[in-house]
Parts: sequence; structure tokens; C-alpha cells
Amino acid sequence: MLLVGGWRCARVALVMVLIGAAAVPALAQESSGQSGFLGLLRSRDLSPFGFNRLDMRPAHAVSGPKGTWAVEAELGYQNTWALSPQVESYLTGLESQGRRTLGPQDVEAIRALPGENYLVDLELALLDLTFHYKFAEHFTAYATVSGVVAGGGFLDSSIESFHDAFGFSSFGRPAVKRNQINVIYDLKTSSYAQLGERETNGGGVLDPTFGIRYSNFRMPTTWNLVIESAVKVPLQGYREYLSSGRVDVGLQATLQKFYRSRAFYLSFAGVYYDGSPDTPVSQSMVIPTVIFGVEQRVARNTNVILQLYGSESTYSREETDLDELLKNKYQASLGVYHHMGRGVVSFAMTENLQNLNNTPDIGFQIGWAYSPALARRINN
Repeated sequence: MLLVGGWRCARVALVMVLIGAAAVPALAQESSGQSGFLGLLRSRDLSPFGFNRLDMRPAHAVSGPKGTWAVEAELGYQNTWALSPQVESYLTGLESQGRRTLGPQDVEAIRALPGENYLVDLELALLDLTFHYKFAEHFTAYATVSGVVAGGGFLDSSIESFHDAFGFSSFGRPAVKRNQINVIYDLKTSSYAQLGERETNGGGVLDPTFGIRYSNFRMPTTWNLVIESAVKVPLQGYREYLSSGRVDVGLQATLQKFYRSRAFYLSFAGVYYDGSPDTPVSQSMVIPTVIFGVEQRVARNTNVILQLYGSESTYSREETDLDELLKNKYQASLGVYHHMGRGVVSFAMTENLQNLNNTPDIGFQIGWAYSPALARRINN
């Protein structure tokens, strides 16, 4: 059950007022036997150091005839400020001295704190490009290529102003200069530090993902079951923070229920993650994920969707003893998509609901999809 901490409730309430949105399903649907809904948001988890593993994209709710093709592009952007309790206390104690660029003395002071400690302060952009082709009545193949860029970003000021306006904790942010990359951790097995950089730092092309989708079992037209399998393939071998050099595989099942102006979705996925040698080192494991979504038609060409996401942490006691990194991840997304001709455009907001230090603080997604068959769908 998704439990929301007190101050998070206020933030989620504000997000519900804002227009968020869906990463767009890209395949056109036939006018017969389909509902006009688009399905779950297609955005993936944007957790730092997790983008080089396979993440099953939530299933869309559309299906076209054999030979249908489509392309989609999704740009996700997130801000992360995550730190251990001891580091938060250390930075809070420095707030009276004003903003500063963290230096070697801060790294040593943090490493000298009792227990395990870490700080991750950065913004990250992830672009997914996907091509879909329906090669049989119920089967679709797809391939996704992704690129990532990390930097100091631009959202720190807005987030701090939001915290101040609603009386939330500063979490030590005012002790550090805005829009810089600050990463410090020593999680049992290794240590790492990258401090005070403003410019884009690091990035590149991630491993491609290849998948097969089976849709529309012989069920009533108001129901649909979608099953997908996917594999992440390290075509170029290991690349630091871009590819683990290992193959990940996943399986996902999504139940879809359609009404006249509303649809409900429930999805279960499991990914075999083969671990990564990058710091912090992670071991192989199976990562389960559950997603629930409600989509509402609000105009002829416009739908809104609310989506709740829960997933297990990718860390275990072998990597860390910090409870905040071992807890499950809970997020909520709110979105809207709008049809225009043969395409769909979208915008989305994703908010961390609980366990603040294992998931991005806030994220945005914008999307675009194109298929010649979409024009027929809109006109029907």
C-alpha cells in the first residue's frame, strides 16, 4: 500500500492540480474493438545510477492492423537531492555560513561521520527513441535506443523556493551552491567523489533494448491483456555508467479495463538485473514492479491519466546497511496527452511519494509519437 509522508501529501496535492502527462503509446489502434484510450504512461524510472539497467516501459492500450508502424520519442528530466541523515545534519550545520562549493575538506568530514554516508546532487536528462512494427495480428516488435546526460541543471532555485513557501525542510540544500554536481559516497565496498561542477558532465548512448509485445487475447472488447518481454543487449561491452556490460531480461503483464470515458490499468513486471561493476557496485537480482493507472477522457482529442508506481530497491544488505536505500520506491505521475493529426504530444510530471533518498525528488517527461494510422483513429 502506498503510504505518503506528511509534507509529501502537500506536494502531491499540488502536482494533482498541475497538468502532468503521459509518455505516449505510439501504435495506432483500429476503430473496431478498441476504446480510444492510450494506456499507461510510457516513462521509465529516472533514478540516478539506475538508467543503465533494463526498465520495462508501462504498456500502452492501442493496437493497429498488421503492418502498422510508429515512432516515439520520450525526453525525461529529473532533479535529485539525496543524502544520508548524517550528511543532512552536517550540511544543515553549515547553512549559517552561506552557500559554498564543496571541497576536499568536506569530503573528508563526511567520510569521518559515523556509519555509511552519501550525497547525490545532480540533474539528469534521458532521451528514448523507439520504433514499433506490428508483424502479425497480435504481435509487435520494438527497439529502443537511449541517450543520457547529467549536469548541475537549473531546478535548484525553484525547488528551494517551493520548500520555503510551504514551510518544508531545507534538507541541507542552502549550504551548497545551486546547479552543481555533487556526488559523495562510500557504501561499504568503495568510495567516490565528484564536486562543484556546473557544466554537463558525462553522458552518452545506453545499451539498446529489443522487445516483443503480445496484445488482445480472446477476451471481451472491454478487457485486454498485454504481455511483453524485453532484453537489454550490451552491444559495445562495458562502458562506465552507460553499460554494465551484462544482459538484462524482463517480462511484463498488464490488465486493461475500458469504460465509456474511463479506463483502469494494472501492471506487474519482473526484470532480471545482472548487476553492475560501477560504483556503487550492485549484485544480480530480480526487480519486481507494480503499476496502477486511471485514464480519463476530458475532450475529444485529450486524455488525462494518474499513475502510481512501486518497485523494490536495487540495493541489498551486501551493498549497504542504509535503510533509506534499501526501502521500496514509490512514485506518482499525472499526465495529459493530446492528438494532433497523425501524432500525439505529451507532457508529464512525476513526484517521489515516500523514501525521499532513493528516488528523484521530481521529474518531467515530454513525448511525441507519430504513425500514419493515428489519423484514422482520431477521425473515427
